[in-house]
Amino acid sequence: MSLVLHNFFRSSTSTRLRIALNLKGLEYDYVPYVLRNGEQRAPEYLARNPQGLVPSLELADGTCLTQSLAIIEWLEESYREPPLLPADPLDRARVRALAYMVACEIHPLNNLRVLGRLGEQFQADDEAVASWFRHWVATTFEPLEKMLASHPSTGRFCHGDTPTLADLCLYAQVHNNRRFNIDIADYPTIARIFDACDALPAFADAAPMRQPDAPKAA
Repeated sequence: MSLVLHNFFRSSTSTRLRIALNLKGLEYDYVPYVLRNGEQRAPEYLARNPQGLVPSLELADGTCLTQSLAIIEWLEESYREPPLLPADPLDRARVRALAYMVACEIHPLNNLRVLGRLGEQFQADDEAVASWFRHWVATTFEPLEKMLASHPSTGRFCHGDTPTLADLCLYAQVHNNRRFNIDIADYPTIARIFDACDALPAFADAAPMRQPDAPKAA
């Protein structure tokens, strides 16, 4: 199947989807958008995704899937191996809960649209925006660290010894945190899991600074 990934190198939602595609062994064409320039609001892209958000995954028949978690669920149902969700219903619920802590509690408050609105509507300067970002990360990372450190199902990764949906979301968020100088050492279990993920090519190759639209070092 010919897949086209519409995304942005720094977008954490794009990062988590790139990891899923890599883990499933799926090749795709990479189409970048510069979000700060509003390229995702161009008419031709809005025709694919009326929300004007990334990522989107375009299938060979022209179908365009949106929302990273929904796309990953589609990948999971369409390409079973390797599984990103455990077989047991209770385990699946735990993995989803860990993933949603990042995807539904941190990301919606800290995405580019929200951060931009803070400056436009409330005249927040860069330090105020950074403080906002760090606050909402800490609000979730502190309980997430405790939940991971104390649960018997936590292994090398968030759940057991193979990557799951939770690891995709966690890895992408930690990369996003670096832009705001959040010290991962404050969360030792999260740091350990991040390192385990980063040791896998499927994760490392999906990292923001390894993408073709990332700025190149001088």
